[in-house]
Amino acid sequence: MKKYNIAILGATGAVGQEMLKVLQERNFPVNNLKLLASKRSAGTVIEFNGKEYTIEETKEDSFENIDIVLCAAENDVSEKFTPIAVKAGAIVVDNSSAFRMREDVPLVIPEVNAEDVKNHNGIIANPNCSTTIALTAVNELNKYGKIKRMIVSTFQAVSGAGINGIKELEQQVKDISSGKEAKINTFQHQIAYNVIPQIGSFDEEGYSQEEMKLQIEGRKILHNPDLKVNCTCVRVPVYRSHSESITLETEKEITVEKAKELLSKAPGVKLIDDLDNSMYPMPLYASDQDLIYVGRVRKDISSENSLVLWCCGDQVRKGAATNAVQIAEVLVKENLV
Repeated sequence: MKKYNIAILGATGAVGQEMLKVLQERNFPVNNLKLLASKRSAGTVIEFNGKEYTIEETKEDSFENIDIVLCAAENDVSEKFTPIAVKAGAIVVDNSSAFRMREDVPLVIPEVNAEDVKNHNGIIANPNCSTTIALTAVNELNKYGKIKRMIVSTFQAVSGAGINGIKELEQQVKDISSGKEAKINTFQHQIAYNVIPQIGSFDEEGYSQEEMKLQIEGRKILHNPDLKVNCTCVRVPVYRSHSESITLETEKEITVEKAKELLSKAPGVKLIDDLDNSMYPMPLYASDQDLIYVGRVRKDISSENSLVLWCCGDQVRKGAATNAVQIAEVLVKENLV
C-alpha cells in the first residue's frame, strides 16, 4: 500500500492531538509525519505508532514534500499557512472556519457528501462541529424526504471552547464546593451548575455566530440553498460531546417507523431508542468514539410532515479530528493525492 507524508498543523492542541490518535486507530498509511505548532511548543516530543516525533515551529518552508496537511490551527494561522502549503503541493484538510464558505472549497462530511472532495483546488474544509453532528444524524432522512426546515437547540460541552473551557469548569466546581467565589475567564458567566445561551457574538437580529453556521453550512453541504434553520446554541457544564434537539420539516411525510428504519442503517449513526428501558443518547456514552447517537425519535405533534429527534456526538472526534482523517481517507481511496 502506498504511504503518504502527513503534516499536522496545530499538533499540540486538543484537536491536533486527537488527529494523531485517530490516524493511529484507523491505520492511516503514514510514511513521514511532521508535527507543526507555534514557536512556544517547538521541541516538545510526542509519540506516534511507537516512534518519537519532535514538534517543529511552523514556517513557510514547513510543507515541502508533504502530501496532506491536517490543519487543527486557529483561523489566523490557517489563513496564513494553508495557501503556502497548497502552493508547496500539499492538500489541506482544514478544521478552522477560514475557508468553509469559499465557493472553490468543498465543505465535507464523508457520510453525507464525500463526492464533493473531488472538486477541491487544494483545500477541503471541515464543517463546524455542531453542523457535522446534526447533518450526520439527519442525512438519511433528508435523502428520503428532503428537509425543508430545521429547528435546532444545541447543548454544547465546555471542551468546545478548548482546554481552558474544561479547566474553568473543573476549577469553578472546586471553588464553589469549598465556599469560594467562582472565577470567570473563558465564558461570559459561571458555567458550573449553569447553562449559558451564548456561543459567539450576536448579530443585529440577536443570533450568535454559532447559531447561523448550521443554516449557512447546511445549505452548502446538502446542496440545498433553500434550507431554513432556526438554531439556539447553549453552553452546558458537560466536559465532552455535544447534544442536539432537532425538529425536521420534510417535503413528504416520514413516519416514525420509517425514520427509525432509515436511522438504523445510516452511515456514522447508532440508533438508541428504547424508551421502556430509558435508553437514549447521552453525551456520557457518545464520548471518545465516532458514531452519532440518535434517539427519542417521535412525530412532531404541532406540525405536518415533521419529526423530532435527539442526538449526541463527540465534537472533538467526529466533530473535528475524525472527520478530517475521514476526508484524507477519501482522498487516498479516490487516488486524489
